[in-house]
Amino acid sequence: MEINRRTQQAALTLTAWWVALTAAVTAVGWLITHPLESTVEPWDDDIARSIADQRTPDGEFLAKWGSHVADTIVGVIIAAVVALVLWRLQKTRVPLVYFTVLVAGTLALYLVVTLLITRDRPPVKILDPGLVPDHSFPSGHVMTAIVVYCALAIYLFRTVPSSRRWAWVLFLAPVIVAPSRLYEGAHHVTDVLTSLVFAPIWVAVVAHVLLGRPDKVET
Repeated sequence: MEINRRTQQAALTLTAWWVALTAAVTAVGWLITHPLESTVEPWDDDIARSIADQRTPDGEFLAKWGSHVADTIVGVIIAAVVALVLWRLQKTRVPLVYFTVLVAGTLALYLVVTLLITRDRPPVKILDPGLVPDHSFPSGHVMTAIVVYCALAIYLFRTVPSSRRWAWVLFLAPVIVAPSRLYEGAHHVTDVLTSLVFAPIWVAVVAHVLLGRPDKVET
């Protein structure tokens, strides 16, 4: 009975935070594309053009692979594989729930926001083919980098203390992905910054609710 109560409370907390974050990201997108458009858009476009003017073949190659690190399908596969491996090794369902909530919540947020907020991508040659032209806000790749790689690092820090010697490297993923998306002309600076602000909040909330303190992770 106590477990059911805790599960319900966790579900309510996560749902409330998801709704709040989705509303907040949507509000930011609306501000950027409506009342603040005349101020933000020229600034964003100037930066995009400046970055595009500095492109080199080597830079394009690095940006291409820097983006692939956080392709949606890549992130989903990594999260699924890691969750299954940790489930088998640790004999607990926590990693399955943890990564499912993180990834599903992020995908749902992205779908809702891009449905409500239409923003054209920067007025430069986009090096990542096949992107939806008006789904610039927010950056899904940056969000994926945070909710997969950074969240994995946090999980390992909490449950596998010995991993702290190397797991910190995972925190570098958004540092690689964010500039790669800007370099490819896939997003404006404000699209990327929004993801860099809100995705860590979602990870922090999910980690706090589902993991708690290291000694409180349950099977």
